[in-house]
Amino acid sequence: MAIRLFNTYSRALEEFSPLDPAGREVKMYTCGPTVYSHAHLGNFRAYVFEDLLQRHLGLRGFNVRRVMNITDVDDKTIRGSSEAGVPLAEFTAPFKKAFFDDLDTLRIKRADSFPEATDPRELAKMIEMIGTLMERGLAYQAEDKSVYFRINKFPDYGKLAHFDLAELRSTGRVKSDEYDKEHVGDFALWKAWDEEDGAVKWESPWGDGRPGWHIECSAMATQLLGEQLDIHCGGVDNIFPHHEAEIAQTEGCTGKKFVRYWLHCAHLMVEGQKMAKSLGNFYTLRDVIGKGYSGREVRYALMRVHYRAPLNFTWEGMEEARVALGRIDEWVRRLNAETDSKDNPEAPSSKLQAPEKHQAPMAGPDFHDALDDDLNISGALGVLFETIRETNRRIDGGEIAAGEAKAWLDWWGRVDQVLGISGEEAALPEEIAGLAEARVQARLAKEWRKSDELRDELAARGWEARDTKDGQKITRRGGA
Repeated sequence: MAIRLFNTYSRALEEFSPLDPAGREVKMYTCGPTVYSHAHLGNFRAYVFEDLLQRHLGLRGFNVRRVMNITDVDDKTIRGSSEAGVPLAEFTAPFKKAFFDDLDTLRIKRADSFPEATDPRELAKMIEMIGTLMERGLAYQAEDKSVYFRINKFPDYGKLAHFDLAELRSTGRVKSDEYDKEHVGDFALWKAWDEEDGAVKWESPWGDGRPGWHIECSAMATQLLGEQLDIHCGGVDNIFPHHEAEIAQTEGCTGKKFVRYWLHCAHLMVEGQKMAKSLGNFYTLRDVIGKGYSGREVRYALMRVHYRAPLNFTWEGMEEARVALGRIDEWVRRLNAETDSKDNPEAPSSKLQAPEKHQAPMAGPDFHDALDDDLNISGALGVLFETIRETNRRIDGGEIAAGEAKAWLDWWGRVDQVLGISGEEAALPEEIAGLAEARVQARLAKEWRKSDELRDELAARGWEARDTKDGQKITRRGGA
């Protein structure tokens, strides 16, 4: 089955075909964080969707070369460093580290490159591109010494966002120092230095200053992936003006189509409302982890709704994610137990045959086939949980032997290459580990009442203690 993706540019589902003549390499660019604070759940909704896309393409045999930028110079980072009274690099450093720690917590695969906007090599590329646009009459230096892109000189401006350029009007929020722009929609390529920038500035042919946000991404993408990309991702809030500007300035330099497929994920809501600090519903990943949830539970909660549909984050949804993962864990445990069985090693004949690679394990679409359809995660998870239901029924009936159980575990391994949700976190919380060890010691001392009390205490805290032939197993409680 061919992979189909919804292209924001055409507003249509299109069969995916990379630029690579051999059809295997995929060049993918994803907009990364602005490191003036910790990334929030809305950011990670986009990053998890992009990770799902990369993982699925990888399982389908594509070699994905992905670049994700780090915006470490803009109005917010400059303002933050000024308020903190520290140099820009010192201000952004802890937020960069936190971002990578959060990626690991959510099991998001690392991109091949994480270029930073302040890197001298990237800055040189930005200045080079702005020079080319100036030479071609697509950019100009205004009286305020900043350099702007002439959107009237780029006929395709507005086609990604699907609006008529004539409809672009001032919102009344245009900065006072932009009065001399030729068009209200002209955007800054190079911002002239002013006193609010403090020590943040670089030399350029147009005077000291700093790059505009839009040119940063165009330079980093083309510097590392070339003039044309297969896929560019981001949130819907990036469509205009950011991605629209990227197209204009990049194609203005190269004369070539910049991106073949534009993919955007919808907004994340919180309890049905827009996430905002003023509403008290603004959450970072660390806020959610601090309430006792694991990274994989957050990952599942952010991933389980189709990327183009708005995602409503709720605490009830987090509990549902915990239950769903508990159900998966218990299923995997049962299959592992069947592979250890010495009885009847030959799998019995059954309507539900052991799955072969990329083949449907039962009637209906296969997990991977569902994802081929514009990352239809709902359909894919439907296949997974129907598989769990049916195989559990057959385990209960003694119909699955070791060989077939092993085949299902292999199938799950391929599925989890995409989902990235298997198993418990590496370490138990310290207090849970202490209770678990105390229960082990109680059982060794044959203090059965104390053992039961400790088991009940673990259960009250959301954990299940199970005694197996290999010893005590501690797992988060969830549906089986």
